[in-house]
Amino acid sequence: MAKAVRVHKVGGPEALVYEPVEIAAPGPGEVRIRQHAIGLNFIDVYYRTGLYKAPGLPFIAGNEAAGEVIAVGPGVTHFHPGDRVAYYENLGGYATERNIGWQRLVKLPDHITYEQGAVLMLKGLTVWYLLHKTFKVEPHHRVLIHAAAGGIGLLACQWARALGAHVIGTVGSKAKADLALANGCDHVIIYSEEDFVARVKQISRGELCDVVYDGVGKSTFPGSLSCLKPRGLFVSFGNASGPVPPFSIAELNSHGSLFATRPKLNDYVGKRSELLEGADTLFSAVISGKLHVPINHAYALKDAGRAHADLESRATTGASILKP
Repeated sequence: MAKAVRVHKVGGPEALVYEPVEIAAPGPGEVRIRQHAIGLNFIDVYYRTGLYKAPGLPFIAGNEAAGEVIAVGPGVTHFHPGDRVAYYENLGGYATERNIGWQRLVKLPDHITYEQGAVLMLKGLTVWYLLHKTFKVEPHHRVLIHAAAGGIGLLACQWARALGAHVIGTVGSKAKADLALANGCDHVIIYSEEDFVARVKQISRGELCDVVYDGVGKSTFPGSLSCLKPRGLFVSFGNASGPVPPFSIAELNSHGSLFATRPKLNDYVGKRSELLEGADTLFSAVISGKLHVPINHAYALKDAGRAHADLESRATTGASILKP
């Protein structure tokens, strides 16, 4: 019987319950996957705690994974048993097997491992849209990336550097600073020891940044606004320290006619053509060597609670996976 990690009542890491689950045969348009690796993300914490609302209880946590097709439902012609696939989909990922609509799947190239696929579909596609769609990073740009040693941060720093940008990152420790420097950052600010706004002004000689990518939220706002040059873009894409509090739109004016956006991945890969564009660009960057996928932590699926505790305590760097 398949097993999954379900949440029966929102709360702390103890809310993640590893238990047997019944899975029906794949229905029309569905594919059955035996999962080989599952991505761990802060959005999983948001659903577990109730910050983001699941459709109902209980629910299976998890939003990205990779595995092997073992069965297909009626009407499925794009995928066949034996295909190696990966996906991003809201919830249902923390399981040994699952059914999923074929439109959410992409085929993994031979040179992309299951482990890489499991962390590229949410984190990697997020970095793709942030750097290529939300703000198109080019060689003359200066970018600030908060949480530069995290799963998204390390990918974003590498890719921004490969695009020719000048990359400034913030981290919480010396060890994380060394990691960020090894993954594309030109300068790293340890925000627990330095005022990151003052350091950005010093590093940039007062010219500030074209864009700030902020997945931290509450603790880095409104400092992020102060790091932007006139008409710069504040991209708030996560809430690791809590949501950005409500603020007056006049603050954008007073900081230099700034722009601000709160994007989410679903709005950039809502069409299958967009999903395939992002995945193709992402996989090509990995295969060509422009992008290294740092998977620094692996946990058994049954230990998902411990993985969440480590993630929330900032004990992890780079990407983490769960192994069924």
